[in-house]
Amino acid sequence: MRGELAGDYVIVRDQTEGNQLYGKGNYGYPRSGGGVDLDMLEACLLVELGKLDVFDGKKRLTFEDIFRLSSGLIEDFDILYIVYRDIRLGRGLVVKQESGNYDLSVFGAGKRQSNSRPAYMLRAVSERSVLDISDSLEGAKETVERRKNLLYGVVDEEGDVTYYKMHVRDPAGKVFPTDIKGRADGVLVSDRVFIFDQAQCGFLHDYGFFGKLINGIYQLSLVEACYLLGKDRLIVKDMDGNALDYDDLFEYGYNEQEGFEDRLKVYTDLRERGLVVKAGFKFGTHFRVYQEDPDDCHARFLVHAVPFDITKMWPDISRTVRLSGGVKKEILFAMVKGNSIQYLEFEWYKPGLIPGK
Repeated sequence: MRGELAGDYVIVRDQTEGNQLYGKGNYGYPRSGGGVDLDMLEACLLVELGKLDVFDGKKRLTFEDIFRLSSGLIEDFDILYIVYRDIRLGRGLVVKQESGNYDLSVFGAGKRQSNSRPAYMLRAVSERSVLDISDSLEGAKETVERRKNLLYGVVDEEGDVTYYKMHVRDPAGKVFPTDIKGRADGVLVSDRVFIFDQAQCGFLHDYGFFGKLINGIYQLSLVEACYLLGKDRLIVKDMDGNALDYDDLFEYGYNEQEGFEDRLKVYTDLRERGLVVKAGFKFGTHFRVYQEDPDDCHARFLVHAVPFDITKMWPDISRTVRLSGGVKKEILFAMVKGNSIQYLEFEWYKPGLIPGK
């Protein structure tokens, strides 16, 4: 079929061919009086597939011609086209070009543009690009309000595409500190607090699964110790027997450990949500988080505390998300802004596997 270049889109004037493109192929936008307008992504793909001949006046454009032209008109067109092509051909989904904060709108499996709404709003990016996580958070909120999902299509150096779905989460658990009264006596040694009294060790476990027992000695991390000190459930002394108040211990942790303040804020927030929080180092994150008794269940979440305005490279995101998926846990970035904490989940995803999703 024949198309005519008209600036930044292509016109197919023939009514029958236009109806075929729109009705059967889900390409284009109907024109008044018949035919369709194709965006440059659609035109490029149809030319590549040999289904469309595009003319600029009397000159017939090759795929290279139209690809070069599109790359001059649309920023990062190469990345956008790779993602568009992968979704249309590789996953069999209807996809349309967008403007503004999103690059593409993607319909669910088996859905058509004539009778349904998009399931995803997608951003197409290179693996070399920098991700502003706060922007992703706002995008996830906006798409939820529009009853859609935020999806990123990340293109690597070989042109393969990996997809990540993002959700705003509100994690909650069932473990809240009990009414047990008492305070444990701890000694600050390096970057942890030790409790040597066996009875007090049991109290800390029963109070809310705090700390860890090693060879008859109970140890607390600095964030756990600060939290318990703030709840008046712990007395802390240094090696010389000097008592430390909350401000003393906080200042010590702040000076000793990078990001201590944000981690403490996130730890406190998670605890107040009824979650049991343990170290997440072996999973490459700050915390592993349980919704119930950690002796009876596996951790549900891996949580990483980050400043609200942090940026990340996609290879870093990929490693973190892949690891969490490999151990069947959900990865949450806890974004700290003042005393406000918001949780954003990154999920490795294959669009089109589930009808309507």
